[in-house]
Amino acid sequence: MDKYYKTGEFAKMANLSIRTIRYYDKIGLLKPSKIADNGYRMYSDRDFMKLQKILSLKYLGFSLDDIFSMTVNDSYLSLQQSLSLQKKMIDQKIEQLQNIKLSLEKTEQFITQSQNIDWKAILDNINFNTMEQDLLEQYKNSTNINIRIKLHEKYSINPIHWFEWMFSQYHLDNGMKVLEIGCGNGELWQRNQKNIPNIQLTLTDISQGMLDDAKNRLKDIKDIDYQCFDCHQIPYDNQTFDIVIANHVLFYVQDIEQVLKEINRVLKNDGIFYCSTYGKKHMKEITDLIKEFNPKITLSNIKLYDVFGLENGKIILEPYFKKIETLIHDDYLLVNDVNDIINYILSCHGNQSEFILKDYESFKRYMEKKVKNEIKITKAAGIFICRK
Repeated sequence: MDKYYKTGEFAKMANLSIRTIRYYDKIGLLKPSKIADNGYRMYSDRDFMKLQKILSLKYLGFSLDDIFSMTVNDSYLSLQQSLSLQKKMIDQKIEQLQNIKLSLEKTEQFITQSQNIDWKAILDNINFNTMEQDLLEQYKNSTNINIRIKLHEKYSINPIHWFEWMFSQYHLDNGMKVLEIGCGNGELWQRNQKNIPNIQLTLTDISQGMLDDAKNRLKDIKDIDYQCFDCHQIPYDNQTFDIVIANHVLFYVQDIEQVLKEINRVLKNDGIFYCSTYGKKHMKEITDLIKEFNPKITLSNIKLYDVFGLENGKIILEPYFKKIETLIHDDYLLVNDVNDIINYILSCHGNQSEFILKDYESFKRYMEKKVKNEIKITKAAGIFICRK
């Protein structure tokens, strides 16, 4: 049976003032688990663990607004996962502070050794102004990706997992040189690690934080080359790779034509390019729910399937590849937990937090009313197989 604490008891346990607890309640950062019949606001042990996380992130230098967005969808996390994420944040913060210290030491040497101070060079060297934001974005991106993956893992009807299905389409043979652009957290390779032949695998991402996640996830797989770069300029010679892979990446790049030129350039003459995307109907029921709640909400700042989707992808690819095959992963979701849908919505790239977090309880009540028992959610995802 859960144990509950009054506001004063809860504040004393955390060595905080009652005023602070009440303020967190007021802004929606930490609501009590229940309100007793006599009106007392009652906090649980789980609330205490969330408070511990809030204080940990606050100590790391994040604003309350940032902490709100980083903790509002924590319901999908187990206690162990939550603590693991916090430890990771602290490790990254330590690394960040070490980098700042090195930057300061280099700047000190630069000033000592130079008679004419080049302030531009100094500012270029002290590049830690953006480190805090980078750390925040990495945390949010990694967490949000995991939330979206877990929704599909938990509720997909097709017994063949998306990553397993995609991997089964790749024609991988021993000795091949394989490049993945935008590898993210490396889930594709972890899930299929027992079936990976003896290939020369290069995993890349524009985010060093994502690459670090992939390295940690794939530490049992030897001889993977990890490279951080922008795929608009791929730093490899012509005709280097037998296979290039880009899963749900092309709709994020600024210049698709330039990226496809680069992919074509580094592919061998008989090479194959595999790229996945989704179509206009993908997760449309969630979009419909959001639009009914507030038409101003968009789950993505742009319609990614209009940039590169199942409907227009072949036309975009045709100038660069002579033969293109389209395969669709036949699947849909049956979701019976409204919290998982809410977490998914909050993990998206759009402006939803701006509207939802202002009155989260109202939004949750709306979703509970709409998703009473179970909801079927359309999936429209597939892969293009492109031969040079």
